[in-house]
Amino acid sequence: MQGVTLAIGIVGSILVLLLRPAYALAAYIGVLIWYPDYLRVSIGTIDISAGRIVVAILLLRCLCDDQLRRRFVWSRLDTLVTLSMVVYVGMYCLMYTPLFGAIENRSGFLIDTWFSYLAVRMCIRGRTDMIAAIKLIAVALAPLAALGVVEAITGWQPFLVLRQYCPWLPEVRTYGVRWGLNRGWGPFSHPIMFGACFVMFLPLIWSLRHQRGYWGRLAYPLSAITVLGGLSSMSSGPWGMLIIVVFCLVLEKYKRWTKAVLMWLFVLCILAEIGSNRPLYHVVLQTINLAKGSWYQRAKLIDFAIRDFDEWWLAGYGGRDPGWAEAMGERVTDCNNEFILKAVQYGMLGVIALAATLAMAFRGLVRAFKETTDKELRSLYWAMGCALVGVIVIWQGVSFFGTPAALFYCLLGTIGSSIGLAKYVEPHGRTLQIASSNIPVLMYAGGAERAPADAVRGIDGART
Repeated sequence: MQGVTLAIGIVGSILVLLLRPAYALAAYIGVLIWYPDYLRVSIGTIDISAGRIVVAILLLRCLCDDQLRRRFVWSRLDTLVTLSMVVYVGMYCLMYTPLFGAIENRSGFLIDTWFSYLAVRMCIRGRTDMIAAIKLIAVALAPLAALGVVEAITGWQPFLVLRQYCPWLPEVRTYGVRWGLNRGWGPFSHPIMFGACFVMFLPLIWSLRHQRGYWGRLAYPLSAITVLGGLSSMSSGPWGMLIIVVFCLVLEKYKRWTKAVLMWLFVLCILAEIGSNRPLYHVVLQTINLAKGSWYQRAKLIDFAIRDFDEWWLAGYGGRDPGWAEAMGERVTDCNNEFILKAVQYGMLGVIALAATLAMAFRGLVRAFKETTDKELRSLYWAMGCALVGVIVIWQGVSFFGTPAALFYCLLGTIGSSIGLAKYVEPHGRTLQIASSNIPVLMYAGGAERAPADAVRGIDGART
């Protein structure tokens, strides 16, 4: 399969070189979601996936493009993402031995994460590029969701036989049946990650309903198909993530109730912990255990991390197993919680780096949401916030690596690019620049003076 992986990587690289940036980005994400990350090209001890080949070429293309470089503006989110990479790479190389193996590992990690983030930041130059990429991603996800439904109903899993070619775990295994249905997982390495992929992009696809013409109408069936894709994983994680994301999307229509809802949730959390006489995370994990998953293991993982805080806070465990496996009935400790994984690998500094990055992303979205009156942009910002909340929810049951990690940093890059789409508008003659069209809008106390409505057209020629 190495020849096939290399061929996919070459074809994907040619596409990202020839297509316009937004389409090139969609081509890269298409390779990520459709070609298994566990199929690699092995060069000595180095394993290279098709996605890594494509994103490296895509980023190189962006860096060599004078126009893309000139339009790229460094942001605070870029700084925090880069500093977090310094923490993740630096702490790993300091604590893990041998050093050459650590450098190999972190090189692949940087390509999956930082390269993906920067490629998205440079490819998305305005609203038109962003909407174009979302449309193509929605189209790419639809047949994958259909495949997930077929896998769940029939048990036919065409990608399963390819697991035997995985360099580090060459085995063909299934994850059982739940409620009479098989667990769909497509080309991903686990059903949870398969379902999370759909729910992560659901809010962005739902935001297409504001587009004019047939894309606005297609947003509804495409969103429904994406929901089915998430459900086909038959996993509690994606199901719980889906419930939270849908709740947040519904809340968009009732924004004025957001603070009240958050306050009531806070009160309910206190009452749930007092009433159950258990830690809150035990109650929550058991409640959202919709598909009969192993919630107890995930709750105990948090228990052990809190208990042994003095052992890992400084620099993690230096590549060693935390030693919690036996108490949970496992051979090795499965750190299926993103925050705990960061703690175990990098210490408290890794947790802070991740939390700071998320906080900056939310801060940027909230500020941009408040600063624009454009209905479509506000809906897009809300959708990205919903996606980010969903990712945090799913992180309580699985840690991201490979394709999901790359997709998360693509989402983070999209947020970074979207924040600057429209600048704050003040009255009395100040100017607003819309990034997708660069058409000035002069704001006065008595109203606005705009360019003709037909001067601004979207990707499909419809007025925006």
